[in-house]
Amino acid sequence: MTEITDTRTDTPTPLSPAVQKFVLHWGNLGDRWGVNRSVSQIHALLYVAEKPLTAEEIADALGIARSNVSNSLRELLTWDLIRTVPVLRDRRTFYVAETDLWTLVSRIAAGRKERELDPAAAALKDCLLSAEQDEDVSPVVKRRLHEMLDFVERTSRWYDQMINLPRGQITALMKLGAGVVRLLGRGDERNNKRRAS
Repeated sequence: MTEITDTRTDTPTPLSPAVQKFVLHWGNLGDRWGVNRSVSQIHALLYVAEKPLTAEEIADALGIARSNVSNSLRELLTWDLIRTVPVLRDRRTFYVAETDLWTLVSRIAAGRKERELDPAAAALKDCLLSAEQDEDVSPVVKRRLHEMLDFVERTSRWYDQMINLPRGQITALMKLGAGVVRLLGRGDERNNKRRAS
């Protein structure tokens, strides 16, 4: 890791209206996705920051309590969405965000899978096992639990397959967009015709 030479003043630079808007919108989106608004706003600020920022600079720029900034930075570090960097002749801790969008999205998706899909699959397996051993649980309930587990596991396998594809192949799939839908639709049409005849 290389040290960054930085010349800065103690006066925080006010955020431009465009940056303010981005930070607020990213905070709102994060809130809808179940991420603390402050965490999302700090991530947005670091994403667009042209130089590393300290916790104090983040708190001043966003008007957020220093303790809230510290907790939010810890969470972002846990998600591996930001990292600390050394700055020459400055002993404070400086933060920068991951700015490669593919890496960023991959890390967010991996974190969500680990925190949501994996525990959901484990809980559903446990519920299904209990249901299978309980004579009072109807076959309908057992089937529905099994279908839900199957869906979660398929989604998890799909994620694992997609995340391991080279970036170029994922880009190609995304560019296909509606073409894939049409292709899948043609398969459905053929299957429906076969069933009808």
